Amino acid sequence: MTAPEALYQSTLSSLKLRARGKVRDIYDIDDRHMLIVTTDRLSAFDVILPDPIPGKGRVLTNVSNFWFEKMKHVMPNHLADIPLEQAVPDAAERAQIEGRAIVVRLLKPLPVEAIVRGYLIGSGWKDYQKSGAVCGIKLPEGLQQAQQLPEPIYTPSTKAEVGDHDENVSFEKTVELMGRDLAENVRDASLKLYKEAAAYAKERGIIIADTKFEFGVDDNGVLYLIDEALTPDSSRFWPVDQYEVGISPPSFDKQYVRDYLETLDWDKTAPGPHLPAEVAEYCAAKYREAEVRLTQG
Repeated sequence: MTAPEALYQSTLSSLKLRARGKVRDIYDIDDRHMLIVTTDRLSAFDVILPDPIPGKGRVLTNVSNFWFEKMKHVMPNHLADIPLEQAVPDAAERAQIEGRAIVVRLLKPLPVEAIVRGYLIGSGWKDYQKSGAVCGIKLPEGLQQAQQLPEPIYTPSTKAEVGDHDENVSFEKTVELMGRDLAENVRDASLKLYKEAAAYAKERGIIIADTKFEFGVDDNGVLYLIDEALTPDSSRFWPVDQYEVGISPPSFDKQYVRDYLETLDWDKTAPGPHLPAEVAEYCAAKYREAEVRLTQG
């Protein structure tokens, strides 16, 4: 199988560039719609690395679209009913972004990232070892690394600018930021989305250890799922057959790249180091494997 051509940065002359994020390039279509292009950029430790992961953007787009469709009964999403051909009529320009671009409704993003944790790992495990709690939520004593929590927990954070670190906040802080009704809706929707997705994924050999959702509202205050959903970039995916309590399991996400970067003498500030081709290729293969398991299982 030929490796897909990588797209590090999109260049569309027919639309006005609104923003470039860590992974996504966003263009204005009109005053009610945007085009989101998911590139093959990879960020690690909040630094955008100089090398792309070939095909990653297509995987993320396909996996997100799969979940948006599957979870419509829980929560409406930002996808608009406008074909890409209409948004980008020029065939040559469109070819660059085919399979990695979506047309979405322009919504007002909420100022929090909705994080749900189902297993004790990463910063949550470090937090628990120090305090017996994760983001202020007290947990039973004696839990081990990577252990499934008695119930998934909601640990929101505030969004950081590119290059800065997100900051964990309490649920009450989210109430201050956006009102009790909206804060409770976001929390409840996040937990429901996670539980349903985790059950589905587990049947297909993937544990969703934790995940991050983003939400937006329309002019009437209706809540929508936006950005990406339940991808290897926004979630921690583990293979069921290699899961073991007490160790950090191998993953389908960019953890492999993070682990490689930890072996380098790098201070985790920009510019990031170049990745060896074999590291990028292995990471790309893990993304594709997750996509196949979830969307074709």
